Amino acid sequence: MSLLRRILTSVLALLLLFEEWGWEPLAALAGRLSRLPLWAWVERRIAGLPPRAALGVFFLPALLLLPVKLLAVFFVGHGHAWLGLAVLLVAKVAGTALVARLFRLTHPALMRLDGFARWYARWKAWKDALMEQMRNTGAWRAARRWRGLAL
Repeated sequence: MSLLRRILTSVLALLLLFEEWGWEPLAALAGRLSRLPLWAWVERRIAGLPPRAALGVFFLPALLLLPVKLLAVFFVGHGHAWLGLAVLLVAKVAGTALVARLFRLTHPALMRLDGFARWYARWKAWKDALMEQMRNTGAWRAARRWRGLAL
């Protein structure tokens, strides 16, 4: 494996690690908003969307977060690196919560799209294999022992 590929795989693995850690708790946290009547109504509408509309809604957060990421770059470019980093971190956590919740709501409709279902099966197999490799590393086992948790 080339050095560049190992570096990119490592960076992607760190992002997946965050997603793996944050996906369920953040989806549950976002799900608490469904206790609000208006929010529950919106979620019911999203869950009832046809497949192509569900796909659009599922990818909407990526478009909505683009201006926030540009704002973070602006802050960094103007000498406010910590503020830019904070904006990026908040955007990542909020974006993960939103995408995780939207995926739960749109998953049945998305899986009716043949292309999405094929892509998702390949992505999930690749991600699971990468996560298994990470779980077998000494660093992962040491972190589990140190924290006393199943990561």
